[in-house]
Amino acid sequence: MSKVIVIGSGFAGLSAACFLAKAGHEVHVLEKHDMPGGRARKMHIDGFTFDMGPSWYWMPDVFERFFGEFGKKVSDYYELIRLDPSYKVFFENNDVIDIPASLDMMFELFEKLEPGSSQNFKKFLDESAYKYDVGINELVYKPGRSLLEFTDIRLLKGLVQMHVFNSISSYIKKYFKHPQIIQLLEFPVLFLGAMPAKTPALYSLMNYADIKLGTWYPKGGMFEIVNAMHSLALELGVTFHFNTNVEGTIVKNKKITTLKTSKGDFDAEVVVGGADYHFVDQTLLSPEHRSYTPEYWDSRAMAPSSLIFYLGVDKRIEGLEHHNLFFDESFHQHAVEIYETPQWPSKPLFYVSCPSKTDATVAPAGQENIFILIPLAPGLKGDTESVREKYYDIVMQRLETKTGQSIREHVIVKKSYAQSDFISDYNAFKGNAYGLANTLMQTAILKPSIKSKKIDNLFYTGQLTVPGPGVPPSLISGHVVSTEIEKYINQ
Repeated sequence: MSKVIVIGSGFAGLSAACFLAKAGHEVHVLEKHDMPGGRARKMHIDGFTFDMGPSWYWMPDVFERFFGEFGKKVSDYYELIRLDPSYKVFFENNDVIDIPASLDMMFELFEKLEPGSSQNFKKFLDESAYKYDVGINELVYKPGRSLLEFTDIRLLKGLVQMHVFNSISSYIKKYFKHPQIIQLLEFPVLFLGAMPAKTPALYSLMNYADIKLGTWYPKGGMFEIVNAMHSLALELGVTFHFNTNVEGTIVKNKKITTLKTSKGDFDAEVVVGGADYHFVDQTLLSPEHRSYTPEYWDSRAMAPSSLIFYLGVDKRIEGLEHHNLFFDESFHQHAVEIYETPQWPSKPLFYVSCPSKTDATVAPAGQENIFILIPLAPGLKGDTESVREKYYDIVMQRLETKTGQSIREHVIVKKSYAQSDFISDYNAFKGNAYGLANTLMQTAILKPSIKSKKIDNLFYTGQLTVPGPGVPPSLISGHVVSTEIEKYINQ
């Protein structure tokens, strides 16, 4: 049995802690905040309960697989509700479309938008299903430490069938012409870190997750997943140390022997960096122990940051579903302003989550819980209150116009959260919200390594290493790193 210290209790850190405890190790999790969850923390204000980070529950099979590894089921911990419609989209020209949960109704929707497209849609989904099967069940469980991991004949064959070397933009346009269909299918990759024209078509697997597997909601909010994983970890014997900020390391003979924290020193035989990879590599380690240079990090393509507003509204709002996408301005222009000419967006797209449409527990009776998110380029200067207010006014004006009702005068709780908060709360590199961009040149072995190149007993997990950003990939990342640690301990 080894003593393992996990830095950070986000989804990846919780996952790693559970798997390592199951393997019989003494596991301690060091968390700077007063609760687990990292970016998936929750916040209570005047009767409103806000999920601070992730709000979409996709890929339910990944969650079932995680809990199944411990002889559990998702239903042992929380109740899942399938949303129908999955989400609402507000397009330009005042077009509004509800995306149905029913696959048959999706075929009807595509046929209505683009006559004759339903057959192409079926083929598109079949190909996306194959990518999902190979990608989620095989590729993402590879630790990304050697090309030899990908010599399996099915994976080699899959590189062609999964269109790794085609862009998702060209791939979608091969099948469809209608601009609203194209936007619907490109939307899931908006947060991956590159323009659709530069994102591998492999990621149409997310369309399969969206359309076939569905959009779900854990009753009580996304923090219920954190609660479940925290409970499981405690059951497995993991010890949590909250309000404990890691401030430095002591390294001897190419091994971290001690973590220096705000609560004193912690000895360790193995360390898992579940906090921001850049922070651990560039701040907690001295220069001679770092795997990467500052120039390397500066050259990385990052997924977006975000400007978020948490709002409590003292009335019900008509015209919104649980999830709402406002694509009523140019999709292309906003993407360019995130990825190609980084700047504060001129006419931002935005997303509105209204979980009180599904769950009466997250807001007082007769009131609404609203979460508004604007994706932004990471590393922007000028995150000030006045800038935040400017964008608050922009999105609220459009929200009121599109729903045909006054909202601002009914806001009784308001909190903003943006780049400087991601940096102060999570040590997020360039204030990113979603991690490393999923571009072809940052895939698998081309991502920052899951194992330190300079320190023998230091490993990494989370959205800046394999397999990448998102809640399901973070669960998988914790599993993958635990397997690599077992190899290291048993060598």
